[in-house]
Amino acid sequence: MHKTITFSTNKREILVDITAEVVSAVQQSGVRNGLVNVYAQGATAAIMIQENWDDSVQTDVVNLLKKLIPHGVWLHDRQDGNGDAHLKAGIVGPSETIPVINGKPGLSTWQNIFFCEFDGPRSNRKVVITVINNNP
Repeated sequence: MHKTITFSTNKREILVDITAEVVSAVQQSGVRNGLVNVYAQGATAAIMIQENWDDSVQTDVVNLLKKLIPHGVWLHDRQDGNGDAHLKAGIVGPSETIPVINGKPGLSTWQNIFFCEFDGPRSNRKVVITVINNNP
């Protein structure tokens, strides 16, 4: 089963919690045991599993990547000013795959699934959620 979620982002760089949408897709699929893949469409976005307790970890991730990969110093910036966003997305990666256990994503208590925006704000971001059944 595939489900595409669409949403907007309101900052240039932000982690957006999409866990509820992934949980909903898994429940809609009816899959009890399998895998769920979460894939960000777009070359300047990524998917990350990270702590959900408070916003400090997400803020720290954004701040670390800003320090490691600064804005405005890359060859690609000559085209459209977002060379850093491409590099950040490439390092974090476009997807995560999570086991489905008893009809739910197998996340720990402190884990959530985040869409990583590195080139916002954007009015139309898409994430493809694919649920695969291990029991044919």
